[in-house]
Amino acid sequence: MGGGIAGLACAAALGHRGWDVSVWERDHAHRPEGTALGMWPAAQRALERLGVVDELRRVAVRQGSFVLRSSTGRVLGGTDAERMERRAGLPTVLVARPTLLATLNAAVPEGIVRFGAEIDDPSALLADCDLLVGADGIRGVVRPAFFGDRTEVRYAGGVAWRGVAPIEVEGHGEIWGRRSLFGLTGISPGRTNWYATIRGPEDAPPPPDDLAHVRQFFGDWPDPVPQLLAAMDGETILRNRLYELRPPLRSFVAGRVALVGDAAHAMPPNLGQGACQALVDAVTLADSVGDGSDVPAGLRAYDRARRRPAQRVAAGAHLLSRVAQADRLATPRNALARLLLPRPR
Repeated sequence: MGGGIAGLACAAALGHRGWDVSVWERDHAHRPEGTALGMWPAAQRALERLGVVDELRRVAVRQGSFVLRSSTGRVLGGTDAERMERRAGLPTVLVARPTLLATLNAAVPEGIVRFGAEIDDPSALLADCDLLVGADGIRGVVRPAFFGDRTEVRYAGGVAWRGVAPIEVEGHGEIWGRRSLFGLTGISPGRTNWYATIRGPEDAPPPPDDLAHVRQFFGDWPDPVPQLLAAMDGETILRNRLYELRPPLRSFVAGRVALVGDAAHAMPPNLGQGACQALVDAVTLADSVGDGSDVPAGLRAYDRARRRPAQRVAAGAHLLSRVAQADRLATPRNALARLLLPRPR
């Protein structure tokens, strides 16, 4: 269930293994909005298994070196893209979310994705299938139906705004302030992807004007933040409260049901790993169940292979979210970052 990144990747991976696959997606079409997603080397290897990595690399932007600064403009540290590429064997690349979705959708046969499918009782689907995959996101129906209520959707403490500015600026990185951060990456020639988060209570009312709110909060931050926000149209800004799954699930499988992507390990976006982990889930699940001759054993193998690694990434994203948006500890945080992080070239 679910026709997003995780669901489409699962459909493609299982289809390559000879499975007869159906995808139920509650939306009536894939949403056209979305900003840049970082495709780390492990995700690119998963896309290679799906046969689409070359197509995506043709339109992707190579991620440059990362520079971390404070809201006063002081450099706190960074990473060297060339050194990371040598270590991983591949560069990290950036691709627009709609492009990734369209590419994955083209990798599955026409008619497999059933849009506008509202499923209230996923257990009824088990009567007609050998394997039910919950790829329906953090608020999907599969996890609560089969995995109990110990693991809950919890507020991650902040609100995120995202956009693509119609200008190109140099550099890639983040700026950390008190209870807030602002990040920017490339996405395509002549455009820059940006994201901003501000910590606050879950019940805080949304601002009447998102662009004005973001401009007011970040307007005096270091360049190129004011430049990017000045180039924005308020109609193209996305706003989302941030949520995660806590505590971690004890298993990603229950009977003939498996969870992948955000349904299994939704996390804050601070590591840029949500889509990457979903892609790795998909190919690992397909490898584990193989041709379907022993689904229970395959699902146990999937859980052993993916649960702990994915949950370690989610725990890291949770911790980084807290650190990056610290309030009273922002000054010692910055000092520690300058001590521990390498200096960018």
